[in-house]
Amino acid sequence: MRNIGRLAEKWARLTPHAVAVIDASSERQIAFGEFDRMIRRLANHLLGLGLTRGERVAVLSQNSVEYLVMYLACARVGLVTQPLNWRLAPAELCKIIENGEPTVFITQARFVAVTSELRVGATSVRHWLEYGDGGDGSFELALASASDEEPHESSEIGDDDACFILYTGGTTGESKGALHTHRSVFYGMLNQAVAERIVPSDVYMLTGQMFHIPVVLALNYLSHGLPLVLMNFDARLALQLIEKYRVSAFLAVTTMLNWMLAVPDFATFDLSSLRNIQYGGGPMPTRVIEEAMQKLKCTFIHAYGQTEGTTMTVLPQEAHIAAVRDGINKHRLLSCGREVYATSLRVVDKAGNDVPCDRSTPGEIIVKSPANMVGYFRRPELTAATIRDGWMYTGDIATIDEERYVYIVDRAKDMIISGGENIYSAQVEEAIARHPGVLECAVIGVPDDEWGESVKAFVVLKPGFSATEQEIIGVARQNLASYQKPKSIEFIDALPKAPTGKILKRELRTPFWLGRERKV
Repeated sequence: MRNIGRLAEKWARLTPHAVAVIDASSERQIAFGEFDRMIRRLANHLLGLGLTRGERVAVLSQNSVEYLVMYLACARVGLVTQPLNWRLAPAELCKIIENGEPTVFITQARFVAVTSELRVGATSVRHWLEYGDGGDGSFELALASASDEEPHESSEIGDDDACFILYTGGTTGESKGALHTHRSVFYGMLNQAVAERIVPSDVYMLTGQMFHIPVVLALNYLSHGLPLVLMNFDARLALQLIEKYRVSAFLAVTTMLNWMLAVPDFATFDLSSLRNIQYGGGPMPTRVIEEAMQKLKCTFIHAYGQTEGTTMTVLPQEAHIAAVRDGINKHRLLSCGREVYATSLRVVDKAGNDVPCDRSTPGEIIVKSPANMVGYFRRPELTAATIRDGWMYTGDIATIDEERYVYIVDRAKDMIISGGENIYSAQVEEAIARHPGVLECAVIGVPDDEWGESVKAFVVLKPGFSATEQEIIGVARQNLASYQKPKSIEFIDALPKAPTGKILKRELRTPFWLGRERKV
């Protein structure tokens, strides 16, 4: 059986003194031997508290060595990590705790005030642990006092045992817990290993938060015995860490790569160690891709995935090179690629029939893969609506071409219907992003008494740039049909985003639809 919690064990044996984790916040470097010893100690401590297979351990923390240890210690002995989004309000965290009913709650000291609020309603929690500066030292004491022997339970864990629950409200609303097993995590890692072409010299930087699906990418590099650099994202810091630790690979959601390229003294950083950048989390304007490929002399891949299904498609480096360097199939830069190694994908109409491979007929993406979640935790009706006959319905609208490259055009709930015409926000955003001053943008539908909905765009400009509403609309008009172009532009300092970096269009849209029904 594949036990994800034992992925560092091999390297603790083969290369015990090689660096496993670099925690940029504290500048600590932990070798594989010590790292695996910490995992065993925490696993034994949790078993000593009386926890049994399947019980949940909630974690409220920013990225850290301890966080990784928690993931792998729980997995090692059949416990289920329940990571919490520290950006959420206590009321929303309470709902997640009610859903998961954790037995143990581990918090980073910076969040003790929030934890104090949560204690009142968290009746399932029997044990509270804190770690880090300002904490009560209970986590550190637990590690110091526990045995570092291999827990005998670990030999019985793997494959279909639950591994962790990742909560996603995504861009559409209420948090729901995607339950992953050791098997689904393994296949998610396998898909990534094939896509990224991991090499023995790699150093991986985790830019996303560990309470979300990017943690699988980080675990994948650790499973290859490679160093992992942990950070809490800041554009300048990311550039500094690449230079300092000779980072070779990382995942950048669209907004991250945009901000990194916009750092004023970007050209002064030594980024020559970079081998491959994976980007995703939303459509990347072709202008940004071309700029990134010019400034960062490495390969690029575009990945599409969800918390529920890890990585589903990849646009490989060859497609990027062909489009940008050779001008072949330039439209492929708008694609998120083709189905990955251990995954099958279809684009279907409302009747469940495959749409034509003509790059123009939209349908919903559905996915069948051992990397998919097994379901939403304690949400059987929602699970049944999402997974049908083994296929997971993603809610993402796309077209597909003759070589089965997929082109996402919208979330089903984000599609704009104006005068009976379907308008896909990704197409409008791509057109707006052609303006050189646009850092990022988001397009929504707002009420229109004549047309039902009209197109409104929110635009964030690059530092030092200026633009008018008519300039932006003019650039968009050059690449869109008349009915698709935005009717209004609103300039804002920043777009609301989910922890993954995805833009939260519902937050932009809600004020315009208060008291009105939106029919999509």
